[in-house]
Amino acid sequence: MNVRLRGIYTTALTRRFLDAGHDVVGASDPIRERFDADFGSDPHDVTVETTGDRQGVGVAGDVDAVERAVDDLIHTRDTFAWASPAPRDAVFDARVTETLGSGAVCELGGAEGFLPFGNVNAHVGVGDEVRVQITEAAAPWIDRRPVLDGSIRARAGPATLVRGGSGVAVDTHDDEAGRELAGMTDLLGIDPPDGWGLVWADAATDADMGALETALERAVERAETLSSALDSPVDPPRRLASPAATTWVWFGREARFALDEDRRAVTTTMLGHHRVKAASSEASRAVDFVEALGSHDGDFHFEAVTDTFGPVAGDRVRLDHGKPDGRRIVLGRAEVIDRDPDGTLTLRREMTGGGTYDALGVSREAGDVAITKVREGRWWYPTVYRGDDGVRKGTYVNVCTPVECFPDAVRYVDLHVDVVKGPDGEIRRVDDDELDDAVAAGQVSDALAEKARSVATSLENAL
Repeated sequence: MNVRLRGIYTTALTRRFLDAGHDVVGASDPIRERFDADFGSDPHDVTVETTGDRQGVGVAGDVDAVERAVDDLIHTRDTFAWASPAPRDAVFDARVTETLGSGAVCELGGAEGFLPFGNVNAHVGVGDEVRVQITEAAAPWIDRRPVLDGSIRARAGPATLVRGGSGVAVDTHDDEAGRELAGMTDLLGIDPPDGWGLVWADAATDADMGALETALERAVERAETLSSALDSPVDPPRRLASPAATTWVWFGREARFALDEDRRAVTTTMLGHHRVKAASSEASRAVDFVEALGSHDGDFHFEAVTDTFGPVAGDRVRLDHGKPDGRRIVLGRAEVIDRDPDGTLTLRREMTGGGTYDALGVSREAGDVAITKVREGRWWYPTVYRGDDGVRKGTYVNVCTPVECFPDAVRYVDLHVDVVKGPDGEIRRVDDDELDDAVAAGQVSDALAEKARSVATSLENAL
């Protein structure tokens, strides 16, 4: 299959996909320089793009191609993949449930989307029923709804058919190349369905006739599939058609270091390359600088990274508590109050009153303090809860994928099973059944579950 790659993982994943026997198309100049391979301009079957927060990639394209690509991405036990219930280009019959300042929140049926008022011709209000298309899908761990549009498009590489449009247009700043491509389109001998206009992307001006023909054929096929579905009346909430699939892949710490190895086989790569780049754009530029100097030997310098980019004492970070089903739960914001020489960060949170502490069975009261110690790369972290009088209320040890301490957040995926120590000193292991359920549901691999149980057993013995 043809794969198009973009983002901070591109070099590593280019090697991985080439080794798997796939073709990489639309490669950037640095990729062409690093690899002894042919990179064509044929239409892609699947795109793999780094998410905005750099924590993973979105894989979008033909259903079979997405499945094959995802299989090639899951090389470590802390890599997760979640199929999107609202994939890019899917068409939904939606119902407006809320209006905000710039748009409307829409119920899609199993998911929500956001329809900017500028993306729909008519006024929309609560209770209205609208037919929309996903233009920007959203990863499940990001607190953002997919973006919707009232117009319908059928995309295939550089060719896009727009429902309600007509003729041929070229989205390029090179007017001469655009006119030439528009004139050449007739030579392809492929007519868009009635009521659909063709828009070529700028990349099409450099494509050969074979690539243009393939792209337009695919776009026509998708438009015809959509046309048959669009004939039905609006009946929300439901997914009307999905010409393509989207799957989100989240990389954990082990995955990022494995990607370093793939990249190192091709070009100079410092230890922790992807781990550092995943932190921020400033950190990403620093990695490029270090590698340009050729300084890439030794261990992963956690202390140097955090000294430069954070977090350090006095900073505030989120506790991003990922779930194996793709959700992200923010446990709150904590102050970094200390960092030990071994890289352990001590975090302090002031708790609000109400309810009890999970699994401890102890009342949560205003004035309570939670002290959490996290260490980069460790499969667990403890939190001690104390009342305003300083008396310990209990200890909760969370078992998770290896912790990563980014400048703005501590991130991991919770593995359900945990170990608690009550105020009376009783030690209990909890939520093994939830881990079993996650394995049965295909959310946690057998290898990852085995590691989680092993960690939990070690913690029981240590406490």
